[in-house]
Amino acid sequence: MAGGDVQNPVLGETTCGSLLLQLQKIWNEVGESDEERDKALVQLEQECLNVYKRKVDQAAKSKEHLLQTLEDAKLEFSTLLGSLGEKPSINIPEKTSGTINEQLAAIAPALEQLWKKKEERIKEFSDVQAKIKKLYGEIAGSNELAGNLTVDMSDLSLKKLEEFHNHLQELEKEKSQRLNKVQESVSNLHDICGVLGVGFCSTVSDVHPSLIDASCAQSKSISNDTLARLAKSAIALKEDKKQRLQKLQDLAAQLTELWNLMDTSEEERSLFDHVTRNISASVDEVTVPGALALNLIEQAEEEVKRLDQLKASRMKEIALRRQGELDEILAYAHIQNDSKAAREKILALIDSGNLEPAELLADMDAQVIKAKEEALSRKDILDKVEKWMSACEEESWLEDYNRDNNRYNGSKGAHLNLKRAEKARILVSKIPGLVDTLVAKTRTWEEEHGMTFAYDGVPLLAMLDEYSVMRHDREEEKRRIRDQKKFHEQLNAEQEAMFGAKPSPARPLSSMKKMTGPNGAPNRRLSINQNGARSVKRDNTRPVAPLNYVAISKEDAALVTP
Repeated sequence: MAGGDVQNPVLGETTCGSLLLQLQKIWNEVGESDEERDKALVQLEQECLNVYKRKVDQAAKSKEHLLQTLEDAKLEFSTLLGSLGEKPSINIPEKTSGTINEQLAAIAPALEQLWKKKEERIKEFSDVQAKIKKLYGEIAGSNELAGNLTVDMSDLSLKKLEEFHNHLQELEKEKSQRLNKVQESVSNLHDICGVLGVGFCSTVSDVHPSLIDASCAQSKSISNDTLARLAKSAIALKEDKKQRLQKLQDLAAQLTELWNLMDTSEEERSLFDHVTRNISASVDEVTVPGALALNLIEQAEEEVKRLDQLKASRMKEIALRRQGELDEILAYAHIQNDSKAAREKILALIDSGNLEPAELLADMDAQVIKAKEEALSRKDILDKVEKWMSACEEESWLEDYNRDNNRYNGSKGAHLNLKRAEKARILVSKIPGLVDTLVAKTRTWEEEHGMTFAYDGVPLLAMLDEYSVMRHDREEEKRRIRDQKKFHEQLNAEQEAMFGAKPSPARPLSSMKKMTGPNGAPNRRLSINQNGARSVKRDNTRPVAPLNYVAISKEDAALVTP
């Protein structure tokens, strides 16, 4: 041992051998016994052995640590692959392939890549989970952001990440749907508030302040509570809208009734078109802003109140006007009517207050409608009565014309009278047929209506019968006059033949006395009716033939007489 450990004088290095030589030199100089020397050398050898042993133990522990590190690395590699759900991109060396440090050096880059990918995956999971938590907070009505998130390290696979993304998409879709519902509800509230004239901003702010944030600095609330409060506000406003519309329609009906009662002009009515235009509208049909505002309803109420006060003072005037309308219809239809008594009755009813003005006018309207219906049913007969009376007037004129001996002279206007006479004869010839038609139609009308057809209070059939009798009597009278005339002419001819002198012409009988009716009474034609009714003539002046006609012989006059 001493021979092996010699000092290298060149290098000046201290070795175990050189130290041992120095120790022996010291022992020699000291005179140490061999026994002590052997004991010291044994002790020195034991100490060296202990040092080596510690070094070996330390090396063994280091190896075990490296092996454990390698196993941990491999386990971590496998764990990362499992959590990331990926297949290994590098091959892990076996134990026998290369030293431990070589194996660690081989797996280190793969581990580093997996750690980096894990960190990225954790960040992706954190982001998507934060978004999900935020959406849950918005839906739940909580403003908490994603704070203490816990990412499950055992499963960081792309499949799991895709599940989170799918869930996030579902939540975003639900958020979009809720946002659309919120916007639709807010828009609906805006429309209703506009119709009602209610403050939109204050109404929506009461539901949630974010709904009125014009700067969009705060996302609109889409929680169940917000949707429920929006729906509740909409229901309340719709109910208010319904009540206001009903009130406005009632006011519009009252206005219309009062206008009709007082015959209000269209110009005055147009001032409240915005009220009456919705008189039959449904709640959903009223969309004009301010259409149901409180001030508008108050204006309508004031107008109804004003018209109510005005109604009492104008009711007599309106009722008498309606009576005048009824009188005109009855007069046009030649229906007998005591207008004075009817007006006195109306005034008495209004003064008594026992009948509502609306009921009175409704009753008068019913009378007007009934009178119009009756007038319409009488129109055909009345038109024929007018034709008949016109023909009778022409008949009367023609009789006067035929009695005038100067009707054929050459004076001014004679040719016009001649033409009128020709037309009158044609018209008079149609009177019998017209009378028969009138009688038939009048009887049919009376059968259908179960009442007598009266003309100005006189039964029309009685008038027609009287006219037929008078016409028959006139025809008989004319025939008798012709027979007398023929007898006088024959007598004159016999006297002329007997005495040879022509007597003065006999004065026509028709010029000596008026035409008489039955029982010797004067012929009234149609100027006299029963019960003192007014004349059926259309005017008071009956046309007469001019006095300057060309004279014709008695025979010619008789021939032209119908």
